[in-house]
Amino acid sequence: MKKFRKQMIFAALAAAVILAIWVKPDAEALAGKVEIRKLEAEEFFASHPGAFVLHDVKKDRTFVFNESRAKERTAPESTFKVPNALIGLQTKAVEDEYDIKYWDGVEREIPVWNQDHTLGSGMRYSVVWYYQAMARDIGEQRMKEWVDKISYGNKDISGGIDQFWLNSTLKISPLEQTEFMESLYKEELPFDAAVMNTVKRMMVQEEGKHYTIYAKTGQGAGKGWYAGIIESGKSTYTFAAHIDGTSAEAKKITRSILQKYKLITN
Repeated sequence: MKKFRKQMIFAALAAAVILAIWVKPDAEALAGKVEIRKLEAEEFFASHPGAFVLHDVKKDRTFVFNESRAKERTAPESTFKVPNALIGLQTKAVEDEYDIKYWDGVEREIPVWNQDHTLGSGMRYSVVWYYQAMARDIGEQRMKEWVDKISYGNKDISGGIDQFWLNSTLKISPLEQTEFMESLYKEELPFDAAVMNTVKRMMVQEEGKHYTIYAKTGQGAGKGWYAGIIESGKSTYTFAAHIDGTSAEAKKITRSILQKYKLITN
């Protein structure tokens, strides 16, 4: 009887351990140990359903509109230009932000793409062909090593060296986007400080009297991204918007939310 009781206790303890290991809240599984608070922003998503994450870096607080979608992984699209640039600079696939790649003469749908570009202008105008060429120069092995090192989303680059982030195999959630941006802001990613500073400089989208926005747009398959960092007064936040719509609409929604919460003016 004592032996049976001991076996039952052991089995119960083992089951508890397995349950503790296996059962994790989605927010923890996808975005680290994050305490999520609701963000009031319903009025901005009436025409374009989506999610928004705002993370206070200094106070370590995360505010979310539409928590279930904020945890959902989708293709990063052109927001991947940020890690792509970091990896390209670190591996010397490009020398600096002024490294030129020459237009191949193929007419593409966005007129500004149909000319020579640098790493910096390629970020500014979201020139897909430039970053595809750089990814090929980085190569699949080095790209995989670095995507693993920075633990970017699901880390799956099997969709092809110049396609995997474009509605393909690589996926990341809005919560994970804000974590990645926080690591970039704090210079906690495994890149040289000079590399991270160069990329942050290329990401500057808007500068006001009391704020600066560093961000990147992305869109594909009817979905739009806008993810980045805002320095506002003495505070810093990372953010990510993901919507049904274009990246321009995601950016507009982001600005409206940041205005509502007095992080930007005008």
